[in-house]
Amino acid sequence: MDHPSSSGDGDKPKKPLSSPASQKEPATTDSSDYEDNTVVNHDHSEQMDDADAAELHRIATALSRIHSTATPTHGGPPMHIHPSLDPMSKDFDVRKWVQDFVRKLSDKGHSASGLGVAFKDLNVYGSGAALQLQETVTSVLLAPFNPGQLFKDRSHKKRPRRHILHGFNGLVKSGEMLAVLGRPGSGCSTFLKTICGELYGLDVDENSAISCNGIPQDRMKKEFKGEVVYNQEVDKHFPHLTVGQTLEFAASMRAPSNRIEDMSRSEYCRYAAKVVMAMFGLTHTYHTKVGNDYIRGVSGGERKRVSIAEMMLAASPICAWDNSTRGLDSSSALKFVQALRVSSDTGARTHAVAMYQASQAIYDVFDKTTVLYEGRQIYFGPASAAKDFFERQGWFCPPRQTTGDFLTSVTNAQERVPRRGMEHKVPRTPDDFERYWRSSPEFAALEAEMEAYSEEFAGESQTESMAQLRQQKNYRQAKHVRPRSPYTISIPMQVKLNTIRAYHRIMGDMAATLIIVGSNLILALIIGSIFYGNPDATAGFAGKGSVLFMAILLNALTAISEIDSLYAQRPIVEKHASYAFYHPATEAAAGIVADIPIKFVTATVFNILVYFLAGLRREPAQFFLYFLISYVSTFVMSAVFRTLAAITKTVSQAMALAGVLVLALIMYTGYIVVVPQMHPWFSWIRWINPIYYAFEILIANEFHGRQFTCSDIVPPYSPPVGESWVCAAAGAVAGRPTVSGDAYIATTYQYYYSHVWRNFGILIGFLVFFMVVYFAAVELNSSVSSTAEMLVFRRGKVPAALQQDGKKGKDEERVTGGGVAGKAAQRDEAADVAGIEPQRDIFTWKDVVYDVEVKGGEGRRRLLDHVSGWVKPGTLTALMGASGAGKTTLLDVLAQRTSVGVVTGDMLVNGRPFGADFQRQTGYVQQQDLHLDTATVRESLRFSAMLRRPKTVSTAEKYAFVEEVIKMLGMEEYADAVVGIPGQGLNVEQRKLLTIGVELVAKPKLLLFLDEPTSGLDSQSAWAICVFLRKLADAGQAVLCTIHQPNAILFQQFDRLLFLAKGGKTVYFGTIGQNSRDLLTYFESNGARHCGDQENPAEYMLEIVAEGSNSSGQTWDSVWKASNECRDVIAEIDRIHSTSAIAAATENDTQNGSNNSEFAMPFTSQLRTVTERIFQQYWRMPGYVLAKLVLGAMSGLFIGFTFWKPAGTQAGMRDFVFAVFMVTTIFTTLVQQIQPLFVTQRSLYEVRERPSKAYSWKAFLAANITVEIPYQILTGIITYACFYYPVVGASQASSRQGLVLLFTIQLFIYASAFAHMTIAALPDAQAASGLVILLTMMSTIFSGVLQTKIALPGFWVFMYYVSPFTYWISGIVSTMLHDRPVECSLTEMLSFNPPQGMNCAEYLGPMMSSPMAGGYLQDPYATEACNYCSMNVADEFMGGADIFWVDRWRNFGIMWGYIFFDIFAAVAIYYLVRVKRWDFKFSGLLKKKTA
Repeated sequence: MDHPSSSGDGDKPKKPLSSPASQKEPATTDSSDYEDNTVVNHDHSEQMDDADAAELHRIATALSRIHSTATPTHGGPPMHIHPSLDPMSKDFDVRKWVQDFVRKLSDKGHSASGLGVAFKDLNVYGSGAALQLQETVTSVLLAPFNPGQLFKDRSHKKRPRRHILHGFNGLVKSGEMLAVLGRPGSGCSTFLKTICGELYGLDVDENSAISCNGIPQDRMKKEFKGEVVYNQEVDKHFPHLTVGQTLEFAASMRAPSNRIEDMSRSEYCRYAAKVVMAMFGLTHTYHTKVGNDYIRGVSGGERKRVSIAEMMLAASPICAWDNSTRGLDSSSALKFVQALRVSSDTGARTHAVAMYQASQAIYDVFDKTTVLYEGRQIYFGPASAAKDFFERQGWFCPPRQTTGDFLTSVTNAQERVPRRGMEHKVPRTPDDFERYWRSSPEFAALEAEMEAYSEEFAGESQTESMAQLRQQKNYRQAKHVRPRSPYTISIPMQVKLNTIRAYHRIMGDMAATLIIVGSNLILALIIGSIFYGNPDATAGFAGKGSVLFMAILLNALTAISEIDSLYAQRPIVEKHASYAFYHPATEAAAGIVADIPIKFVTATVFNILVYFLAGLRREPAQFFLYFLISYVSTFVMSAVFRTLAAITKTVSQAMALAGVLVLALIMYTGYIVVVPQMHPWFSWIRWINPIYYAFEILIANEFHGRQFTCSDIVPPYSPPVGESWVCAAAGAVAGRPTVSGDAYIATTYQYYYSHVWRNFGILIGFLVFFMVVYFAAVELNSSVSSTAEMLVFRRGKVPAALQQDGKKGKDEERVTGGGVAGKAAQRDEAADVAGIEPQRDIFTWKDVVYDVEVKGGEGRRRLLDHVSGWVKPGTLTALMGASGAGKTTLLDVLAQRTSVGVVTGDMLVNGRPFGADFQRQTGYVQQQDLHLDTATVRESLRFSAMLRRPKTVSTAEKYAFVEEVIKMLGMEEYADAVVGIPGQGLNVEQRKLLTIGVELVAKPKLLLFLDEPTSGLDSQSAWAICVFLRKLADAGQAVLCTIHQPNAILFQQFDRLLFLAKGGKTVYFGTIGQNSRDLLTYFESNGARHCGDQENPAEYMLEIVAEGSNSSGQTWDSVWKASNECRDVIAEIDRIHSTSAIAAATENDTQNGSNNSEFAMPFTSQLRTVTERIFQQYWRMPGYVLAKLVLGAMSGLFIGFTFWKPAGTQAGMRDFVFAVFMVTTIFTTLVQQIQPLFVTQRSLYEVRERPSKAYSWKAFLAANITVEIPYQILTGIITYACFYYPVVGASQASSRQGLVLLFTIQLFIYASAFAHMTIAALPDAQAASGLVILLTMMSTIFSGVLQTKIALPGFWVFMYYVSPFTYWISGIVSTMLHDRPVECSLTEMLSFNPPQGMNCAEYLGPMMSSPMAGGYLQDPYATEACNYCSMNVADEFMGGADIFWVDRWRNFGIMWGYIFFDIFAAVAIYYLVRVKRWDFKFSGLLKKKTA
């Protein structure tokens, strides 16, 4: 498909789709041009599903109508349209229609860019060695004691550069297609990234030259970024967007300003997206979410096609595709490559495609090929000449081996075979191959071609080339786009389209937005009702301050959740930026614009409720100023947190910074620590704290110009005597019955109303500053990351062969290169699979139907439709079908791994229903390679063996079998390598082998399921795995395996085939036969065309079934249902049921009943093994552990030095309480640090380990909760030391110090229990964060600090007793402050004159003698200026907050009650939500299945 924005038909096509008979392509719609082109080999319309062909016809019809409307005949004869261009004609030809489409573009002034790419002496380096050592907590803590190693690691000059690509040369001209072949680790991805300029993490040698039509690469990246693009192997999309929205957005970003048929921009984008969707079989997914690994959407194969379609819409002249056929069946892969061919022929596009498994039909589409061998180029030239080159070199190509497989096999020492007589003449090492290539006539021809090319585009020609490319780009660009800009549309248009997309994302995930609004509504109701009826008198002063503090804080800090969402979208934005879709900054701006109404709704709900419920000033001016400041503050803090996300590289970095930042923002707002109490070393923080300025505005707005009635006077005599009394409030004047609001805020906070509009200006300044920094950071920090692969070993476990980089081979890539499957392949047929015990059980399924409910009231969708079959011991059965046919679904249903929908039909073992141990008796190798990334290969295998084999097998025996499996799979070399993450750890092939090994060590007695075990592997690795499966089957194992792209030789390894068509309908189930004869006979005898001798039977079959029907018009599933073969299958299943049931009954009588238990090992063994693994995991995650410890230390020190040794004044007592209170504010950060790790653990458990019945959910929860506790205790100790001694000092009794330490440790243990309770039922940490914040806020609000119990409305008093922080703060404050004397400061003294003739003691005597009275007189005998302090011991201060020394141990015990309750709740919630519901549904399914 040629996308309209850059194509023309200026050049003749370099190569026809398949046949040389169509060398000449039409340029007009004159019918005479079409008469000779009668031979068209397998065009797109043949390959398309009916729905996609119909959709393309409909689109073409619409275009024809537009065309006829746009070009009236003015009364002349009707315009003649050739039948091949008429979508209503049976002769409609997609290829010719595309060519005609391109002609229309040419008529609009669009011409082909005609770009090619040349590279000379291309040397590329990566940083770091080919292997690394795993970091642990020990290694990080000991690093300072090994400064030599530390500085060596930090020194860039001494750091080794890893040579990845060695002196590559090549030229791909305009309209040519290049196949990039090589094994994993040979440098294919690096090569593609380099020619596209994706060089982040890579260094290109300064003598290397890469150019496009003579234009240097740096100029291309600066001005023509979107003309050279790279398609990643991993699919990255917004999961909540539909496929239609995703592709229409891509089309809109590259839509030209001059469009065919004068379509509007929106019409054109919809049109282009639908054409590409029809081309790639995505029409039916238009309204379906793209989804990802966690969010349900299109299938994996369809998601890959969405990625392909998206880049096709980028309309770039040079495209690099990195293993883009991964996950596609061979039919879809061929369709993809043919689409590239059409775009090359019609639009002069240049494509470089790296593929690991290329069929002959795919290979034949390419013009050129290059072969890579461990970072060295060993061939570059015509694809048709490559095979002959290597055969002349001395290598033998076996019959029916595809050319692509042969070329790749030459780079595998274990697989390549020299021709007879050439054994000692062929090259052996990568260097040898490279030398042979460089001395060959083919290399000389390449150099001559490159020389001619460089001369063609040298000097003035280069300038002309650049001018022409710039002119074409400018012609496409919209108005107001800078001429030198690489982008097609203007910045305002980018912002607009990104904003529309942002709203689509919000609508797609409406639940998340509603949760935010809902949680704000709840908090507003709670906060507002707590302060309901707060009086407009001095008694309400504290309440007004508290409610305004909470309001501004909650408005501001809700933005912290944006860090996670920005990190989630960063990879997608990076990809789109590399396609030159838009400036990353415009996406950032759009995110903020889209937030305006969302934040407005949230702010309106929250602020109106809080403002009026809390009885704040009911005057229009004051309310709207309050609303304005709250709303602006939300955006200011949003900009702050977004900037944090943009300037950091990992989400953990951002969250750690955010945690410290939040602490600083809260403490230096001017409420927790009022300005007069701030210490000079930290007081400057308030000047850079936006919330400080906002809080001053809100306080001044509320108190300015008001007189508040006095609620409490001293002395409390009635009636007051003259002016010899004073109101008990800051700012009071003796003898005056009211207190000025301005005087109160000036005395207490040092706030002034004159600052209001100054502060508003400062807030706007903050907003502008952080927005600018955010946009700049996003723009500069959005390069696509690129890392070289490396193995990671445990310290002391590096194999001797790899001790020094490069020792094993001359190129370090060998360490992570393929090699491994080759080891498996080189073992002879007698390879040791003796450990596999032969099986006798037969698994059958009959008339299996699977229906799922479809959202949106569409009813049910049938995914499997009456599927029947069996797997017998000693047989290898293949499960095939087009992408989306239901292969994985059938495996999940057969393996009892579905949790939704309704399954009916019989699934039996030996004719009888299976027991609770069924899943334990089967192995399931999933398509996703899910493993614990900190464990080594050997540890992963041992863990599986320990838990999945019964107690009767000794540990030594289990470990011995693990070693056997390591040898079987050829994993000895990296058995002690850490699994890691892709790029830093095992490569794709090694992970797949480990996934298989994990299931093999369990010794499944019944059946081994494998889902796409060869996906993403090169053909040699795929072959090695299939040979190994064949050996397993020959040893008596029953194997059922889905497979996507088998070549002819690999396909012969299978005994039987179950083929599914779309909708889960059976097309064939039976033997494959020698040379696939049984299979071919069935199809050919039922109306399929003859399969050629050189054709791959698997691809032939996919193609035949993709057509939908046979020569008689019958669908293939209906042909199967009416066939004798189908009746034979049903008869055989009935026979198996009748004969096997009797034998199984006899055998079961002799078996030990314990064999039917759900798990192989007892609970205690499960708990011990799982706990050991998680302890080991934590120790190998120094980043997580040290982040926890650093958070505790930094927070403790910050709190300690903020409240450094408070004075013995009333304000000092308040500081003590707030110091303790502030420790609770890091609670949320602690919880949110634990939860993402738990979600990762749970994903691994629920996706792989629980369905395998490896261990119980009780062991999983218990182990995770247990392992956190020691680290929480250590963090608690560090936090205690850092905050307690700066605040209290070391003068208190050791018993008190010990009790405060116990309380501190208790808080951290409680954080762990609370984290597990809140995440237990929820899908991810983002969902849990709302609940965590809500519950933590409620605990904080009702703890008695921000609003004392006596001030709470009657309804909320119960919450004071429910809040755990009530008891924790009370216990720790009473321990710290008991019996501490209080001396008021001058501003705290209540000063008034006694009546004439009396001294202070005489006047206040009646009040002081009251048993409820407290406090003291500074000078009892003074006759004027009585200075009275309302308390003389801290216990009086604590009594006002309901805190008592005698309750400290009771409070300690109550906190333990909360901890145990949370642990119990975590277990109960997990059971009810994630276990019981699943069991309940599944038991219903089982009843139907076995009925």
